[in-house]
Amino acid sequence: MKLYFSPGACSLSPHIALIEAGLRFETERVDLKQKKTASGRDFNEINPKGYVPVLELDDGTLLTEGPVIVQYIADRAPAKKLAPAAESGDRYRLQEWLTFINSEIHKSFGPLFDPKGLEEAKNAARLKIAKRLAIAEKKLSEKPYLMGDAYSVADGYLYVMLRWCDGMNLDISNLQGLVAFKQRISQRPAVQEALAAEGLSKG
Repeated sequence: MKLYFSPGACSLSPHIALIEAGLRFETERVDLKQKKTASGRDFNEINPKGYVPVLELDDGTLLTEGPVIVQYIADRAPAKKLAPAAESGDRYRLQEWLTFINSEIHKSFGPLFDPKGLEEAKNAARLKIAKRLAIAEKKLSEKPYLMGDAYSVADGYLYVMLRWCDGMNLDISNLQGLVAFKQRISQRPAVQEALAAEGLSKG
């Protein structure tokens, strides 16, 4: 398998998942501004959507969209228990968290990544993200992980979003459950390995 990624982007989530799963894979870096891969390919020809992550399977099939990719990865290594069994009640709960992170947190960062965006729009985005993070905070004040006592691919995804807060002037210091969660996840060996591979700080 090959993961197309950009350092620190949402592709960090499946990168972590691949290492957690212990699967064999390679990576190829993508310049999202130039839409070029490290090998010089036009990234738009790989993914017409123009963004990472993309997971190329061994048969050449391409998967896009982070929540789908991390579930695929988890299903390739069921013994690692990165996702509950398919069609179980807990699996739908995992999908609920992945969808929430994707649509309500991840998507809300859009104005903050726009260099031409108005500060008013950026502040509104920060407020929205903070309200959404408070929902995860409530869960994480009760249990160590989003699914309860066991780590899942949803935790890796949320961790990436919390890393984004650091560079977007979004203070989460009042959300102590999230602060502790971020620190806890950052210490996982798979997370440390993925950060090092992407040339990112270990925080």
